[in-house]
Amino acid sequence: MISVYSIPINILNLKNMATKKKAAAKKPAAKKPAAKKPAAKKAAAKKPAAKKAAKPAKPAKKKSARKPNAAFMKALTPSAALAAVVGAKALPRTEAVKKIWAYIKANKLQDAKNKRNVNTDAKLKVVFGNKAQVSMFEIAKFLGKHLS
Repeated sequence: MISVYSIPINILNLKNMATKKKAAAKKPAAKKPAAKKPAAKKAAAKKPAAKKAAKPAKPAKKKSARKPNAAFMKALTPSAALAAVVGAKALPRTEAVKKIWAYIKANKLQDAKNKRNVNTDAKLKVVFGNKAQVSMFEIAKFLGKHLS
């Protein structure tokens, strides 16, 4: 009696034998690339001609200087709580984030074990919703509530 489990194994063995035969057939073909090298040179000779045709098209395209997004550069007025940290002067959102980070670094409020967390002091606690510790990814969320 032939068990059901032996049939797939025999099929796999047949497949392995077939791949071995194909691999054996491919080995003599491996010696032929020496003959293909001159053909590769002909193909290489054709490629530079195509590149020459493409080169005049490149100077026609001129890249314009990158323009900053106006939404990021728009001066926003900080709330009274945020003004205690960054100042009362209107400033862009990006500058407000930089000043908050400067305040955090100056007062050594970054958590020693997990640098992604910020331990809040009295001024930052008001800005960050009375939380004792805030993740660096939440700073922008709380900052948006205090800029208008």
